[in-house]
Amino acid sequence: MANRPQPRFPEPHTEPFWEGAQKGELRYQRCNDCDDVVFYPRHHCPACGCGDLSWHVSAGEGTVYTFSVVRQNRMPGFIDLGAYSVAYIDLDEGFRMMSSVVGVDDPTTDISIGQRVRVEFEEQDEGDYPIPVFRPI
Repeated sequence: MANRPQPRFPEPHTEPFWEGAQKGELRYQRCNDCDDVVFYPRHHCPACGCGDLSWHVSAGEGTVYTFSVVRQNRMPGFIDLGAYSVAYIDLDEGFRMMSSVVGVDDPTTDISIGQRVRVEFEEQDEGDYPIPVFRPI
């Protein structure tokens, strides 16, 4: 897959997430006060407002909540992909993230809502951060 846009650091909210990606870990946060799962990374719990959050590593498995297939794209880094998916994945730990389902012959027919998937990390150019994508189990 083509190189994707990368985060710019320092970025205090997401830096631990991207450090995890470099280690092949899908990280998320949990509130130490109300125990709510927090994703996307942030400084405060959206449920209770507490700033005491801890980082955890997901097992990386979940289900496709919904998806769409992009058939044309003129954005550099995506233009040569052809048809590709943009999907929301419900992770087993209780958070939802946007990503892509890869490893299918035809994203218009080989992806389905409720399909079980597992995270993998797509390498980019040297020095860039790997991107979490999902492959059917």
